[in-house]
Amino acid sequence: MAEQGVSSDSAGKTVRLRDALRKARIEAADRTSVVVDLRDAEVARLEILHEALDSLFSEIPAGVDLFDRGISQGDTPRLWIDSVAHISMGRDKRIYRFTQDTRFGRIVLAESHDVPVMVDAVTDYIARRMIEREHAMIVTPAPAPSPVATVAPAKRRSGLWTFAFGFAAGLAALFGFALVMALRGL
Repeated sequence: MAEQGVSSDSAGKTVRLRDALRKARIEAADRTSVVVDLRDAEVARLEILHEALDSLFSEIPAGVDLFDRGISQGDTPRLWIDSVAHISMGRDKRIYRFTQDTRFGRIVLAESHDVPVMVDAVTDYIARRMIEREHAMIVTPAPAPSPVATVAPAKRRSGLWTFAFGFAAGLAALFGFALVMALRGL
């Protein structure tokens, strides 16, 4: 009994410690967003969102490999959801901007200052992508052959008669042309 009380007590401390760390990160991100080092503030805010998305990504079935989440450390830090969608910080470094690259350019899927709003937008995006994947994976069965009554094949006319008629007509035209030219020359 005493051991159960201790384990539940340590679980409560872990949850409280996690919440305290999250709160400290948010406060640090707010402080650093006004300081010169804005890039670190962007990364800190993206890490906060990254942690908020953990529960969503744990719900994705193991067989679905569409999503590869991670933070890229480039000139503009980004939280990648998959190969075409990412979250970056807006110009004021406090707003999250969820964008998707398409063949027609980049489109903004959502913008917000709030983490829960962005989690909802990513959830909707992931659901749409999974439905698209299901539709792409469905194999349409070939249509069943309809019963066709057996019809005797049509008798094919020989092409030899067509050739012979064309040859005779060509000879007659050539002979007529030669006759007309001979009569004009006289």
